[in-house]
Amino acid sequence: MQKIQAPIKEQMAAFEPKFREFMASKVPLLDRVTYYIYKRKGKQLRPMLVFLSAQLNGKIDESTYRAAALVELMHTATLVHDDVVDDSDRRRGFFSLNALWKNKIAVLVGDYLLSKVLLLSVDYEEFDLLKIISTSVREMSEGELLQIEKARRLDIDEAVYFDIIEKKTASLIASCCGVGASSVGASAETVKNMRAFGTALGIAFQIKDDLFDYESSSKTGKPTGIDIKEQKMTLPLIHALKKASSTDRRFMINVVKRHHRNRKKVEKVMAMVRESGGIEYATEKMNHYHQKALQHLAGYSQSEAKKSLSQLADYVINRSK
Repeated sequence: MQKIQAPIKEQMAAFEPKFREFMASKVPLLDRVTYYIYKRKGKQLRPMLVFLSAQLNGKIDESTYRAAALVELMHTATLVHDDVVDDSDRRRGFFSLNALWKNKIAVLVGDYLLSKVLLLSVDYEEFDLLKIISTSVREMSEGELLQIEKARRLDIDEAVYFDIIEKKTASLIASCCGVGASSVGASAETVKNMRAFGTALGIAFQIKDDLFDYESSSKTGKPTGIDIKEQKMTLPLIHALKKASSTDRRFMINVVKRHHRNRKKVEKVMAMVRESGGIEYATEKMNHYHQKALQHLAGYSQSEAKKSLSQLADYVINRSK
């Protein structure tokens, strides 16, 4: 990640205090909560995508820093609200806001962060950036609701699966690349191309997450099966269900619906997924979207930003977590 970040190292360092400033509040409780969020940020993949996409298409300026802040503020707000909805008490190994400050404060903090997205856009007249970000929020909400609707009956086929992950996961990554290009004055066609790069990258990212469930855990040496325990329909499982006989299909669906906490039955389903070629199929699809992402960079002349974005695409499908 340090190699990938090298062309924008200075900008990423300069972004830190700017983002903290964008989050700040004069209400002491709110300031404590936002500082807690700020100190526990992850790999910062999203700001990296914003800055690299901007650098690929022009010269990074203050609008780019605002674009990165908009994405991070919006993403953080959705995570805070997700933790409340899912009743999660952990986020990246740390206590979630709702675990520390209860649901009411967590929801209000999420609302505050969303209001900062709107105000930051309006105050600086960043309407093109706001449109891209707002589209992403709408798609993420639609994807989440579509998944909830379909998960009740477990009738998620491959077309529905790709619709869900394009909305839930890929739309945010697409918006990072779109606002990055837009912030430096790129044409509508270029912004569209960068969004398409981000979409393909996001889909590959999600399929890689699906595959992690079938890899051995460092603690037990066995695959985790967490997705099945959480009744999630992932690509390897969807492929296995498509290939299975009616008897095997009924068994697999029954385990996911009613016996997802039975370790032996979950392991049996995972074995059936592997035997069906589900892992190879999902890997092939992941590689397809990885190549698709790279194709959207093909028209650019060689540069440090292009190299880093290509390396980032490689990282997405080769990462270990």
